[in-house]
Amino acid sequence: MSVPPGRHLAVPSSPFGQTSAMTARAELTRRAQQHGVAVSYQDWRGRLVEVPGETLAAVLSALEGGSALEGGSAFTDSRGPGEGRRPGDDAVAPYPARRSWGFTVQLYSVRSRSSWGHGDLHDLAELAVWSGRALGADFILVNPLHAAEPLPPVSPSPYLPMTRRQVSPLYLRIEDIPEYARLSAGDRMRVEALAAPLRAASTTAALIDRDAVWTAKRTALEMIRTVPLSASRQAEFDAFGGRDRRAAQDWATWCAIAEVHGPDWRSWPSALADPGSAEVAEFSRTRADRVEFHAWVQWLVAEQAAAAQRAASQAGMGIGVIADLAVGAHPGGADAWARQDVIVPGISVGAPPDEFNQRGQDWTLPPWHPGRLAALAGRPLGELVAATTRNAGGMRVDHVMGLARLWWIPAGMPPDQGTYVRYDHELLGGVVAAEVSRADALAIGEDLGTVEPWLRKFLAARRVLGTSMLWFERRADGTPRRPGGWRRGCLATVGTHDMPPAAAFLTGDQVTIRAELGQLTQPEATERAAARADADRWVTMLAREGLLPGAARALRPSPEEFTVALYGYLTRTPALLIGVSLADAAGERRPQNMPGTTDEYPNWRIPLTDSEGEPVLLEDLPAHPGVRAVADAVSGGLRR
Repeated sequence: MSVPPGRHLAVPSSPFGQTSAMTARAELTRRAQQHGVAVSYQDWRGRLVEVPGETLAAVLSALEGGSALEGGSAFTDSRGPGEGRRPGDDAVAPYPARRSWGFTVQLYSVRSRSSWGHGDLHDLAELAVWSGRALGADFILVNPLHAAEPLPPVSPSPYLPMTRRQVSPLYLRIEDIPEYARLSAGDRMRVEALAAPLRAASTTAALIDRDAVWTAKRTALEMIRTVPLSASRQAEFDAFGGRDRRAAQDWATWCAIAEVHGPDWRSWPSALADPGSAEVAEFSRTRADRVEFHAWVQWLVAEQAAAAQRAASQAGMGIGVIADLAVGAHPGGADAWARQDVIVPGISVGAPPDEFNQRGQDWTLPPWHPGRLAALAGRPLGELVAATTRNAGGMRVDHVMGLARLWWIPAGMPPDQGTYVRYDHELLGGVVAAEVSRADALAIGEDLGTVEPWLRKFLAARRVLGTSMLWFERRADGTPRRPGGWRRGCLATVGTHDMPPAAAFLTGDQVTIRAELGQLTQPEATERAAARADADRWVTMLAREGLLPGAARALRPSPEEFTVALYGYLTRTPALLIGVSLADAAGERRPQNMPGTTDEYPNWRIPLTDSEGEPVLLEDLPAHPGVRAVADAVSGGLRR
């Protein structure tokens, strides 16, 4: 029997030991197949990987423990007796009316001289108005704006929120709250004193300090809360509370308890860990003022989010704001507390090793139980989609492959020791299409990385756009794919928030950062040679397409020329939507996030800066040469 290179053959001490091991593996395989759990998978290099028995045992234990489904299947058909259809069976998402482009932004990083050291919804509205009217942009795609902890410290990652059903009040513009104008002169001066040092920080390249921002905004909100609402405003607040009462009550109650016992429900007194307990109801009554405060804050955020979308539409944008739905929420947060009926404890979601993250990724997010989710006809997902698209013209679904399968990692195991678990993709895809259609909002699925080809066809049939990233668009020999070989039904981008900006690929900064963080899996010189060769292939392709200035064709282009050419290249593809990273256009060299790191890198805290590390504020964008050059290349390319 041959043994693949790098693998070791375990020799049992006796034939009985070998038989026992084979029997145990066969039983694990049988149970895994029954639950839709992969016993092997193909990795990013195309090699077949066998899932360890320990992984299978842990995943199956999590699936079977507490499962009330008959037959032990991974999911059940949610059709009721005599029913032949399920929610969203024939639904399709709205499609873009025309080919267009827009900026992709990490909103917290886009600061103005009026914002409090952190980009906000007023800044979003201003960016939409300027880019829509002056540049012809059709949308602004933002990072997830999901809500974080109610008290500092505030988690920096937009992709690890406490809830996906609410919006973070960090994005509030305090001065836009109507009741702010009715504060006394003295209170307005106190609010101004809170804002002044944060506004001053916006004009520097200092990292974004969410704790300082939220401490100041929360103090200001507590002051504004003392101003009585007018009759009409009170009626609007009451209507807001009644629109999605369960979600609002869940969040507000969780926040009120978290103010006393901390933002992880798993460490609360056991009686409070059950959202339906009498103790939780009593707590809500005794601290009704705090519960109402957090509900009121969400009302204010929703008002400003709606105003940003209106501003985008009035500026001529056909789509407007595209919201981002993260793949999950914090295991100790409000969603995990309120929806324990569908959350699987002891498991986190992530990704297997791939070209850019060769150790795999653990996102520390708990997955939904596929069987329980299907038994509920996908309603928890439908509620999320409805909340995400309520004040937006589109929605990006992070890691859309999760509609069909997710990479489950048992607690205590490294990311590469996980396995895939199946979901009812037909049900969940139908739910997404039905909800975005109801909201008249388009849907974009982030389908980068390891994707089963049939899934892209399935999503395309639902008119869910895909995502095509330039660095991944290569032919089998590793050379760049010609523009005509790209797909049409997608959002085309150069990179993502998890990758270095475009300029860093030409300069080699992307290798330097990974080397400093100890993320290279081969010698640095080898990595640099490979990165240089890859950049050279793209320079050759760009020159062949006539996208580089004459001098740059003979010599190596500057980072600015390279970036402009890459975005011009996207216009040569048939992609329906083109996303322009504002950080790329400004000349930024640092990635917003380095997967696999925590404190080693300032993930999600980097403000918008240029190639020299100098801050670029919202007011600076109209005169910024890099931003204008990229915008002109894209808008001009689309016109041609």
